[in-house]
Amino acid sequence: MKAMILAAGRGERMRPLTDTTPKPLLEAGGKPLIAWTLHALVRCGVSEVVVNLAHLGGEIERALGDGAQWGVRIRYSREPQGALETAGGIAHALPLLGAAPFLLVNGDIHTDYPFASLVGGNVPAKGTLAHLVLIDNPPHHPAGDFGLAEGRLTADASVRYTYSGIGVYDPALFAGVPRGTRCQLAPLLAPEIARGRVSGEHYRGRWFDIGTPERLAALDRSLRIESSP
Repeated sequence: MKAMILAAGRGERMRPLTDTTPKPLLEAGGKPLIAWTLHALVRCGVSEVVVNLAHLGGEIERALGDGAQWGVRIRYSREPQGALETAGGIAHALPLLGAAPFLLVNGDIHTDYPFASLVGGNVPAKGTLAHLVLIDNPPHHPAGDFGLAEGRLTADASVRYTYSGIGVYDPALFAGVPRGTRCQLAPLLAPEIARGRVSGEHYRGRWFDIGTPERLAALDRSLRIESSP
C-alpha cells in the first residue's frame, strides 16, 4: 500500500515559525515532525510515499530527497501557492497514488497509532470508499466531527469523535474532483457517510495535533522526557 503525507499547508496558526520553515519540518524531540511519520510508515512496511507540496515546498523536498535516507521512495505532488485543500490535493496526486486504496496521514500530527493495522489491505472493506481513524475530542475541538456506530461513521450521534488525520481512501472517492481545483474533504465524505460507505475506528492511544506553537512545545517536552535516561 502506498501512503500520502499532507504537507502543503501554510500553517497560519504556527506563525512566525512557519514564515521560514514549513510546518512538517518543525522539530519536536530532536526530529522534524514529518520524520517521525516517515519512520513509522517504514516500520510497518510502506515502501512508497507521496508528499504534496505548496508553501515552502522546496524546503521539504530538499530535506527529504528521494527518500533513500529513510528507506522509502518519496515522490512529490506540487501544488500552486495557497494549496488545493485536502481533497483537491489528493485528486491532484492521484496519478502518483495509482488505483489501489492508499494510506493518508496529515503532516502535522504525531501519534503512536499502529499503521500496520491499515497497511495489510483489509480496509476499506469492499463497498466502502474510506476508513477513518477517530480519536477522543481534544480540548481545542470539543464538538468532534463524526459519530461511530458498528464500525461505520455517522453524521449525527450523541457521542462524537474527532478525525485524527489518519485514514485509508479509495481513489474512486476523488474521481469527480478535477485536477488542480481546490476542494475540501468533508463535502466528499458527507454523502458517502449517509450511504454507509465510510467505516471507522476509535483509537485511544497517543495523538498530538501540532496546530499552535504551544502544542509543538508540549510535544517537544514530552518526547525529550521520554528519551532522557
